Amino acid sequence: MSQNFDALAALVDATRGDVEKAENGNKAACTRVRKAMQDMKNFAQEIRKEMLECRDAGK
Repeated sequence: MSQNFDALAALVDATRGDVEKAENGNKAACTRVRKAMQDMKNFAQEIRKEMLECRDAGK
């Protein structure tokens, strides 16, 4: 499995606590969640690129 996928999974797990805090009105946690979501977006984009490379390498 790719390192980016593992990093994405770890980031999701690490962000869970901040999501709960944000839902309870913690504004600092909201900021941390937004930053983590941006990081998740970047990891997801890298994973997409890796998967395209895997697909194209099979040709």
